Amino acid sequence: MTSPAHARSTGPAAPLGARRLPRLLAPALALAVGAALLLPAPAGAAPDPGPSAVGSPARYVDPFIGTSGGGNTYPGAVRPFGMVSWSPTTTRGDQTDTGAANGYAYDATRVRGFALTHVNGAGCHPGAAGDVPIMPVTVPVDTSPSADSADEVYASDFDHADESATPGRYTVTLENGVRTDLSVTDRAGAGEFAFPEGAPANLLFRTSNSLNGSEDAEISIDEEARTVSGSVLTGAFCGQRANGGENNRRSYYRLHFTAHFDTPFTEVGAWEDGELHEGATTASGGEGYDRAARRGTGSGGYVGFEEGATVGVRVGVSYVDARGAEENLAAEIPAGEGADVDAVAAEAEQAWNRRLRTVRVGGGSEDRLTAFYTALYHSLLQPNLVSDVDGRYPGMDGEPHRVSGDQGAQYTNFSGWDQYRAQIQLLALLEPEVAGDFAQSLLNFSEQNGGVWDRWVHINGPTHVMTGDPSAATLATFAAMGVDGFDTRAAYDSLRAQATEPHPDGLSDAGCPGQCEGQRPHLERYLELHYAPQDDCHCWGGAAETLEASVADHSLGQWAARLGRGSDAAAFAERGRYWRNVFNPDATPGAGYVQARDADGSWVTPFDPARDTGFAQGTSATYTWMVPHDVGGLAGAMGGREAASARLDGFFRTPDGEWSVGGGDPLRYDPTNEPGIHAPWLYNALGQPWKTQETVREIAASQYGTGPSGLPGNDDLGTMSAWYVFASLGLFPQAPGRGELLLSSPVFPYARIAPRGRPPITVVARNAGPDAVYVDSVRLDGEPYGRSWLPEGFTTGGGTLTHVLGARPNTGWATGAEDLPVDR
Repeated sequence: MTSPAHARSTGPAAPLGARRLPRLLAPALALAVGAALLLPAPAGAAPDPGPSAVGSPARYVDPFIGTSGGGNTYPGAVRPFGMVSWSPTTTRGDQTDTGAANGYAYDATRVRGFALTHVNGAGCHPGAAGDVPIMPVTVPVDTSPSADSADEVYASDFDHADESATPGRYTVTLENGVRTDLSVTDRAGAGEFAFPEGAPANLLFRTSNSLNGSEDAEISIDEEARTVSGSVLTGAFCGQRANGGENNRRSYYRLHFTAHFDTPFTEVGAWEDGELHEGATTASGGEGYDRAARRGTGSGGYVGFEEGATVGVRVGVSYVDARGAEENLAAEIPAGEGADVDAVAAEAEQAWNRRLRTVRVGGGSEDRLTAFYTALYHSLLQPNLVSDVDGRYPGMDGEPHRVSGDQGAQYTNFSGWDQYRAQIQLLALLEPEVAGDFAQSLLNFSEQNGGVWDRWVHINGPTHVMTGDPSAATLATFAAMGVDGFDTRAAYDSLRAQATEPHPDGLSDAGCPGQCEGQRPHLERYLELHYAPQDDCHCWGGAAETLEASVADHSLGQWAARLGRGSDAAAFAERGRYWRNVFNPDATPGAGYVQARDADGSWVTPFDPARDTGFAQGTSATYTWMVPHDVGGLAGAMGGREAASARLDGFFRTPDGEWSVGGGDPLRYDPTNEPGIHAPWLYNALGQPWKTQETVREIAASQYGTGPSGLPGNDDLGTMSAWYVFASLGLFPQAPGRGELLLSSPVFPYARIAPRGRPPITVVARNAGPDAVYVDSVRLDGEPYGRSWLPEGFTTGGGTLTHVLGARPNTGWATGAEDLPVDR
């Protein structure tokens, strides 16, 4: 095992399975915990973490986790919530494609550039961004790089042994001999390219070669000033998906960049499509978005240096204009002392430690700490800054705007359908100020978009990706978890209007099924029938849409009650129960399931719970559990809590009792996608919390780990990583729109959650370890606590939880009717 002070970049995932890999969490774990954790403490007192609590969490982050196995993460340099993410674009021999959705695949060891922007863990290929790849080459530039469609000439192999990544820094020595070293601030980057002796030294700016292609691009080279600047007009997030996208094949944003060099140019040139123009200082032209048509097209420029030169460059970006890029660079990496990669990287590490120290854990193996802090790192990559240092940002109306009032910054990249289930809650818990600015950002975008809150926002573009109305659940969750800093009443009124007033887009089938335009599709029909009809819903799937709308409406009802709007609260609470209209108690001879139905009330047949008819990226077997806000109602529909618990057992285990939590079985739990990720925690409300404890531990141990394949599937902008963070702490949000937290067994002996401006939350479990899976007892601020959930005031008021864990389930703890989580 490599020291955690360095990036671990070799080998497949190392699962953290207590029973499968006991060496990772040996019984000697307790010895790693400071004596203060082992000695008895006064009731209600949190032990001093002493030297055992992690002081520099950044040293445990491995950015390579998730770069294989479909995690779709990237290893490059980025800061928390940063605008710039400078990371390699790998290739398998096709200039219009990459090894993975977001530009980097661990098993694709050939690179064609280092792009300035990325999105973490998006699930479609290609995903988005990957703008302005910059590539060092040691061959003469004597043909157009766009003509190198197979990446044979102007790309280079590399070996993972020559690659490293830490938070805020990425370094690799390519096979062509160039050592590339990159670091970033929020809106700028510092790079160093050390070229070998005896070979040409050239840098390509592939301005048109974004991951999805581009509509236009431009470049300008100033030899006297030693600058390269330009922009790319691109977008089309998921635009090439097979299941839709016809309304998404258009540009959403223009990224502007400026690059300032410390080394004179010896030659310059530019290209347009297949034509190279030596000595040219300008070029323009995009690639389009169709992969076949893109080959051989596009534009860019190059600059050359003396052989063996070590070249430093400072790069700034802006989504507003060229002036914004220059001002961002000048403000964040001004010329002079401190502009080198080492200095910028040192500041980046400090920035990451400030954020990661919001959760300080004590105890645990090196691998467990690596998995945990990398998950926290991935959770804090988004939302992303989109406003410049002067507060300007691109609006959803295509015009520049400026943040105003108390808003600190405008943020973007909202993977709503994914994030509202875990990442949003973690953001609210750990970064309430960022969450408040993000809420205001989404409100701002909606006001610039005719009052429509898009479910998947990329930069300033409404992509319409996925289904449901996740903005309602997200902002209601923020309100429940004490997030302020946004115009709550304006946001509620706008989301209420979206949920009650039909919009023309709701009758459109453009982009369906994957990117339907309507955010509340065919709302008039939905309000008439109280479910989304499969044959007339203009949505991805009627059953899924009904469940999503039920969650969103329940969330709005919770929010309305907080705002003192009683009639709204009652109306939305009733709508939150509409899921019952798609639950067919006779779906199969043995059990009821959520099932799609047509407008005439008939059930869509033939029905098979292992199929996805009526659903979005999931089966009926998974979606049937997607009622986190009405677990009692779901249990009643299944015949009571005992019957529901037995059904839930079969969701996680095979008939012979073996775990089945790795995905691949359409009738059972899938850790790679969102609709079921809350399901392990449902046992708390069903009166069997020990099953939550063992199930969460099994999933965390067997599906998450270290190494490139350490995530179970797409990270989905930090959602899967956030699930793991919560699971490790023994906490999980009860339901969207709510502030209560469900309890399970923590994996660390000590954790202290200390958001800025809020009282800390301390979680103590002195005997935590691989065999201590079950909660034997809990104290809250020193007093015995017999519930499997915490009230919402705990999030903002803080407190100390002290667990005693055991190797056998305590089937009496938190099982009384009065101790169960409450649906309301």
